[in-house]
Amino acid sequence: MADLILELFSEEIPARMQAKAEQDLGAALEKALGEAGLSWASLETASGPRRLTVFVDDLSERSADVKEERKGPKVGAPDKAVEGFLRGAGLSDISQAEVRSDPKKGDFYVAVIETPGRDATDIIAEAVPAIIRGFHWPKSMRWGTGELRWVRPLQRIVCVLDGKIVPFEVDGVASGNETEGHRVHGRGPYKVLDRQDYEESLSGAGHVKLMRDARREVILSGIEKVCADAGLEWIEDNGLLEEVVGLAEWPVVVLGDMDPAFLSLPPEVIQLSMRTHQKYFAVNDKKTGKLAPNFIVVANIEATDGGKKLAEGNSRVLSARLDDGRFFWEKDKATPLEEMAAKLSTIAFKAELGSLGDKVERVAALARELAPKVGADPDLAERAARLAKADLVSEMVGEFPELQGVMGRYYALEAGEPEAVADAIRDHYKPQGPSDSVPTDPVGIAVALADKLDTLVGFWAIDEKPTGSKDPFALRRAALGVVRIVLENEVRLKLQSNLEVSNDLLSFFADRLKQVLRDQGQRHDLIDAVFALGEDDLVLITRRVEALGAFLDTEDGANLLAGYKRAANILKAEEKKGDLPSDLSVDDSLIAKGPAEEQALGKALADVEAAIEGPLAAEDFTGAMAELAKLRAPVDAFFEAVMVNDDDAAVRANRLALLTKIRATLHRVADFSRIDG
Repeated sequence: MADLILELFSEEIPARMQAKAEQDLGAALEKALGEAGLSWASLETASGPRRLTVFVDDLSERSADVKEERKGPKVGAPDKAVEGFLRGAGLSDISQAEVRSDPKKGDFYVAVIETPGRDATDIIAEAVPAIIRGFHWPKSMRWGTGELRWVRPLQRIVCVLDGKIVPFEVDGVASGNETEGHRVHGRGPYKVLDRQDYEESLSGAGHVKLMRDARREVILSGIEKVCADAGLEWIEDNGLLEEVVGLAEWPVVVLGDMDPAFLSLPPEVIQLSMRTHQKYFAVNDKKTGKLAPNFIVVANIEATDGGKKLAEGNSRVLSARLDDGRFFWEKDKATPLEEMAAKLSTIAFKAELGSLGDKVERVAALARELAPKVGADPDLAERAARLAKADLVSEMVGEFPELQGVMGRYYALEAGEPEAVADAIRDHYKPQGPSDSVPTDPVGIAVALADKLDTLVGFWAIDEKPTGSKDPFALRRAALGVVRIVLENEVRLKLQSNLEVSNDLLSFFADRLKQVLRDQGQRHDLIDAVFALGEDDLVLITRRVEALGAFLDTEDGANLLAGYKRAANILKAEEKKGDLPSDLSVDDSLIAKGPAEEQALGKALADVEAAIEGPLAAEDFTGAMAELAKLRAPVDAFFEAVMVNDDDAAVRANRLALLTKIRATLHRVADFSRIDG
């Protein structure tokens, strides 16, 4: 058994690509070695700013010999069949095949193909170049005169098996046993004999933290220390944390200062400028809970002065960025929001749907209409809708598109707009993803719903719907946003009768509702069963689905579903034969002459029909299900004791009518035919 080290060393790999590339390289090598017949004890991967590494421990030194038997045609078969067999088996003459006998089928040819095992060195030397040439990066490049495409120019390939170089070449880069360390603190090169030697060289003189988890831990520990020493709190940003884990091979955490005068800017501007341009972490003052005039930078160098000059240099760069932000802020504040909003008419939204200004007009009208339904003031909802997109023409949002809505809120407050209007401007884009919150203030709810519904109805009207995985206008996200806003705020809104949503768009909402309810553990078939009733109130649908799911989880529910299926199957069979009577009204006098089980079912159906009216009217679906449960025993007894297809045509028709009544009664709650099981 031997150990393998593979390192692909290049110029800087974008941080966002490293973790995925690490996984992909490990998976590709694992697949190639496994398919070649090699075995190993463990396979681990690592990635960093300039390298992808795979360690394979206890790799077999040679693949096993393989003996394969391939059955051929009968002896005396046509020449073409024999020739095809020889080609497939790699034989040059039929005399190289064995002849075997089968008592039933007679004599036939068998090719015994023996494939000798191969040395692991040869397998690796063949597999790694193929992996490198076929490796997928989101973005790649060529350099020099070579044909290889890689994320950045590939500089070294370390490939060492059991202390020896596995020899091969990829586009002029030969495999070897030397790696590089940190550009400043320990470039090397370092000769690699085994994994221990490799890791010790890099982590020691090379000043490289090889593993992502190790770099992350260094950064988190450093943040905790500098914050504790300065009385600050880190504003947690896991996305940025993962990015800086991929930027620094030897991370060093440094606390920097900024001019406190910049704190007059909205905190989001400061934080975004730090994050986007400089990759700095923002911090709060632990005493006040507000943004502090400090930042945390993760350097890739260990400074002799403890990072003082490094912090000063970063502070100067940040000040230049924030000076730009302050200029945008002051200029935007001097421009009334109405003036900004007027410019929206010059910005295209979608050719068939007019300008952004046209959309604002539609959203304002719809927000006013929706306001009473969500408990909002119609005047405030309309006002917020008219100003909601205004900040799109501001200087600040031009620089930081991520702040759309956020800056609109600040400009609205500066202009003296009501807080509800300002908050609605900020929140009307929400939710922008599964982890984003939804608006909870009535004005914000009205504007957010109006904005998303206008987009969806408009794009459906011009037949621009998502197809497959393509959704360039984020219509799925908009519909999912509507569903979440409605459910989480329990907004009672009928999509078709209130908003004239088409059947096709309603089905689109149904799919998004399924997604939400599936995440909550509900079954998709139950949603179909409730939607089939023609219901378009998402809150009501959800309540029905939850009650139906709970009911079907009980013994009564499961057995009643089975009884329903039996009744429905009988009716379906009769419908196919054309034997279903045209008059399906139940004749109580005939029931009275029938068996006790038939009489009991007739009475139970009448009782339940009357009993479910109250709960259904009160939207007490759990109560309605409890009433349906009373049908379980009489339905079971009926099918045990009563023959539906009686010889008497009148009795048979009446019993089919009884089954129809079972079906209709259950359909008052949901279409049970759409439920699996």
